[in-house]
Amino acid sequence: MTNTASKNTTSHHDSPLTGHDILVLGATGKTGRRVVRVLRAAGVSVRAASRSGEVRFDWTEPGTWAAALEGASAVYLIAPDEGYDAVPVFVRQAVEAGVRRFVVLSGRGIEHVGPDFGQGMAVAEEAVRGSGAEWAIVRASNFSQNFSEDLWWQPVREGRLGLPIGDVPEPFVDADDIAEVAAALLTRSGAEHTDEVYEVSGPRGLTFGEAVAVIARATGRAIAYEELTPEEYHAELLAAGLPEAAATAFGALFALHRAGHTAEPADGVRRVLGREAADFGAYVTKIAATGAWARVE
Repeated sequence: MTNTASKNTTSHHDSPLTGHDILVLGATGKTGRRVVRVLRAAGVSVRAASRSGEVRFDWTEPGTWAAALEGASAVYLIAPDEGYDAVPVFVRQAVEAGVRRFVVLSGRGIEHVGPDFGQGMAVAEEAVRGSGAEWAIVRASNFSQNFSEDLWWQPVREGRLGLPIGDVPEPFVDADDIAEVAAALLTRSGAEHTDEVYEVSGPRGLTFGEAVAVIARATGRAIAYEELTPEEYHAELLAAGLPEAAATAFGALFALHRAGHTAEPADGVRRVLGREAADFGAYVTKIAATGAWARVE
């Protein structure tokens, strides 16, 4: 992880925050586990917390919070999709326990969403802004890893991805870049890069059809992208077993994207790390070599 920006050359070890633990919530998740890995590679003491992780933390069980917070000076905060009323309560408790900095994972365009999607992220943003502690908010584009780790992995393996997005581009961001940005914001000395919002994305926009075509070429497979109406998409999600609330939330997410709020690349990776964000093509080449997109037999 070479940092080429002259103003960003502060070492993790120079930060007064690294004298105490950093609490990483969602530490078994897509970004959380990567944040843990980056911090530990830099010699930072990390409390990796989740319902099933090294340190037990459950948003629905406030009794688990105190032990997770013990000795922590900073928190990587990923809000829950449900029960997010707990977030302001947790933030207050964290500050009382000695936490001096929060880094929140949020989503690009969150300021434009309605009640059906992203309310946990919006509540978390508001809670840390008013906490009295240092804060940084990382608003991310759609993760490249959504094609290989969960949301769209199975449809891609099966040879067909259907979504209601049209030709609106998305500058997919690599989750490894998000982790490096978050780790830097958690550990930089003083108030450098705090009390700010960072929008992070990849360096170029691709339509979902173009993204699927990149994967198809890399795998040598026929993988189709199919444009759906919002109503068709909702029906497919329900048929796949998703609850109504989840299907509605995904519909609201794609309505946000169709409005173009997240279409342009953002400069957050460069601002924090002093380098360009990883390109989607490089991600696809790496993942294709693992066989992750092999055809479902």
